[in-house]
Amino acid sequence: MRAIQHDAYGGPEVLKEVRIPRPTPGLSEILVAVRAAGVNPTDWKHRDGRAFVKQLPLVLGWDVSGIVESVGFGVTLFKPGDEVFGMLPYPYGVGSHAEYVAGPARAFARKPENVDHVHAGALPLAALTAYQALVDTANVQAGHRVLVHAAAGGVGHLAVQIAKARGAHVIGTARAPKHDFLRSLGADEVIDYSTTDFAEATGDIDVILDPLAGETRTRSFGVLRRGGTLVSLLPSDSPEQDAARAAELGVRAETMLVEADHAGMLAISDLVRSGQLQAHIEAVFPLSEAAKAHALGESGRTTGKIVLTT
Repeated sequence: MRAIQHDAYGGPEVLKEVRIPRPTPGLSEILVAVRAAGVNPTDWKHRDGRAFVKQLPLVLGWDVSGIVESVGFGVTLFKPGDEVFGMLPYPYGVGSHAEYVAGPARAFARKPENVDHVHAGALPLAALTAYQALVDTANVQAGHRVLVHAAAGGVGHLAVQIAKARGAHVIGTARAPKHDFLRSLGADEVIDYSTTDFAEATGDIDVILDPLAGETRTRSFGVLRRGGTLVSLLPSDSPEQDAARAAELGVRAETMLVEADHAGMLAISDLVRSGQLQAHIEAVFPLSEAAKAHALGESGRTTGKIVLTT
């Protein structure tokens, strides 16, 4: 099968199309013929050697949307021919930027009928991140004030929709040209972080989703109400200081790593079917142009998601 692989760390140019053996599904696994697979920041961080999986050569990719080719022993949820989408177990289940991928059956759900493979393939990792942060970790409820940093990004734009579906009052930070986009997703307030200090523009926040960390994380403590929750997606530079600050203010500070999650995928599928959640697609590239997809993603100028198709 064709796959995108790198055998050295570096820029997008290290990504090469290769031919490798097609995987065989093991116990409780399914083999999926990949139709589309999202590209996420973790992909280029792994490509340049900054992330968790330290092995070469490596085929990147965790997002999958495709068709079940075959099933391993013990699988009852799916049959060959079923359309599915899901996230391979993060981080060590990597390998979806290829024509076929094998993974645990319960990492997948049936693809919603009202979206194509491109839109389904864009969702799993980013949507699960947002869902696990807002719902499982912070328990966002109707009436909560939710602040989403980098709200027009891959995780952010999905978090806005998920929080809105939960009945929250949603505030998003993004540059001014993306404000109309965020309002179209349901954001109640938008803040241009390049001209306005979010710490002065808002307050009394119940939940903050922070994919940026650093100074943004540090300053976010000041806008949380007592009992509020800050969920970060990157490690803290000063975890002991953050813990002390959280205790002083009477808030929770959590750092979350996304996990493969059958129940979460079912919830995301329901939101998609009901029209409450949709991925915005910035660009679609054929598998052979994965390097171009990485270069675009690393530019920092994208809105929503980038997707590879086979």
